[in-house]
Parts: sequence; C-alpha cells; structure tokens
Amino acid sequence: MDRELDVDQLVDKHGMPRDLGVEFQRLLPDRVVATMPVDHRHLQPLGVLHGGVSLTLAESVATVGAWLNCPAGKVAFGATINADHLTLKCSGSRLTAAGTPDYIDHEKQTWKIEIRDENGRRVCVSRCTLNVVDLDSAFVENGDRSA
Repeated sequence: MDRELDVDQLVDKHGMPRDLGVEFQRLLPDRVVATMPVDHRHLQPLGVLHGGVSLTLAESVATVGAWLNCPAGKVAFGATINADHLTLKCSGSRLTAAGTPDYIDHEKQTWKIEIRDENGRRVCVSRCTLNVVDLDSAFVENGDRSA
C-alpha cells in the first residue's frame, strides 16, 4: 500500500492534543513548533501543570515531525519518551514546544523537544523515540485499531 499521509489534516483532527488546546505553528521536517495554553484542563490537584500534559505536548510535536520525515507509505508512532520537568507552571501560562530531529532512519526516529513558557524559560526538556511502520489506511480513516 502506498498511501500518502496528510499531516495537515491529521493535526486538525479531534484527539487529545486538540482537546488540550495544542496548536501547531510550524511544520517543517527539521523543526516543529506547537503552542498550548495552561488552564484548568492541564493542572494536577495542587494547581500546577501536570507532567503528563507536558509529555503529551512533547510527543505530539515529535510525532508530527516524524510524520514529516516518513517516506510515502510509512508512519511513525511513539515508542519511548522521557522528560525533565524544570519549572512549575500555573494556569494562565502559555507554553511553546519546539522539536528537532536527533536521529532519522527508515525504522526509527528520535526527536528532542524543548518546552518554554511565555517568558522564554525552559519548563521541560524531552526526548522521544518513534518507530516507523507501514501506513495502514485504517489508521488514517478510522483511528481505531481495536480487535
């Protein structure tokens, strides 16, 4: 199967990144940038940014970047992600995540992602490894791979 992956269409689809307010600002094979507000949806019970939300933002940036580097008929899915949370953020902040590829080949990609606040301070640094696999039309059309 040699389907084309429509990255622009996929970043606009419903899903967790969109539900959290992630907006992609720059989509290039060597740099992906997205922004996200910090509001009640993103906070843990003590009122600060939940680390899992930072990981969602980071993996979203890495995944879209990996898609931009996949050959026709291929797609990438996150395999591992790690992060260092550097600064606490509260509601009212705006985060910007910038991802750049660290390693790209036909089976695997690794991306570095830096998340900064509206003042340019680093909030989180992350590294995400993605597996490159054959694109199955069901991934794009249904988004449901349940058996």
